[in-house]
Amino acid sequence: MPAITRRRTPEELLEQVQAEEAYARTGRLKVFLGYASGVGKSFRMLDEGRRRHERGQDVVVGALQPKTAHEVEALLAKLPVIPLQTVDGIPVMDVPAILKRHPEVCLVDGLAYDNPPGAANPSRWQDVEQLLKAGISVITSINIQYIDELRERVEKVTGKKVTQTVPRSFLNAADEIVMVDAPPEMCIIRAGDDNDPGQASRAQKLSELREIALLLAADVVDRQLEAYLQRNGIASTFGTQERILVCITPRANAGPMIDSGRRNAERFHGDLTVAYVGQPELSADDQAALDRNLAIARAANAHIEILDGEDPIETILKFARERGITQIFVGHSTREGWWERLTGTPLDRLIRGSNDIDVRIFPH
Repeated sequence: MPAITRRRTPEELLEQVQAEEAYARTGRLKVFLGYASGVGKSFRMLDEGRRRHERGQDVVVGALQPKTAHEVEALLAKLPVIPLQTVDGIPVMDVPAILKRHPEVCLVDGLAYDNPPGAANPSRWQDVEQLLKAGISVITSINIQYIDELRERVEKVTGKKVTQTVPRSFLNAADEIVMVDAPPEMCIIRAGDDNDPGQASRAQKLSELREIALLLAADVVDRQLEAYLQRNGIASTFGTQERILVCITPRANAGPMIDSGRRNAERFHGDLTVAYVGQPELSADDQAALDRNLAIARAANAHIEILDGEDPIETILKFARERGITQIFVGHSTREGWWERLTGTPLDRLIRGSNDIDVRIFPH
């Protein structure tokens, strides 16, 4: 039987047009992501600017780190630079000058720097947002240690603390992210530590940081894909990472399902969501059982969603499609009446409607 394509409503078409128009008005954000100093992210950023400049694009350098390597200085000499301005004796990116010049592309390093009081924006990454809103594309670079949500995790590996950070949401909004990869041994050589007795330990730490950066880049790419599909009105039932949805009820044996979902999410570096479709007028016993199941979900650090819909199966499937769920975990009673055997159970409907989403059944 051929698949039936649902025609989008006028409201959905309007949302798509508005999303496309808003996307067309803003600049594009490209991020070169490094896992440690010395991988070459600033060089890659400037070399990208050089190539675009040679192709005829209007490219300027808006901000760089105070100290630059020799090879970086060679690239810098080939590009126009907007000089930094001084606020209370501290150099900051001259956003008004860049807006007035309005280049096609602006290169910005030192993304996590905080601006002094009196500057237009508190932080440099917010300067970048202002440029993007004005229609100027930005190419920038950052190490994972300066991403706020990863700061503590990276500190445990490196033992170094940072005070200036960029929120993860900024990277999630990027149009393109490039993982600047280099062997840990190369970073050690560039840092001049290749004769250090602790070289093996440092190589292990760099490998851990590299894994964190790779997972972050994969997740951002996943979000970019979702944003593209949403702008173009394309339904998605897949993602670059596993996204597990555990469906619970007051009577469900939620512990094994959530525990299995947590292990799978950790194994594949995915997301775990626990969802419950609201039911009216629960008894005191059912409410207490539901609260216990939700407590198990919270202990597993799962995202918890309370869904609202008249048809639980359609509600779950709609949520799963919107969130790009790849696996659905659901409990199922082995006791069926004659009517269910004749007409099919809600589980049968869930499986039929799941399409590319895997459904895992936990009998109880």
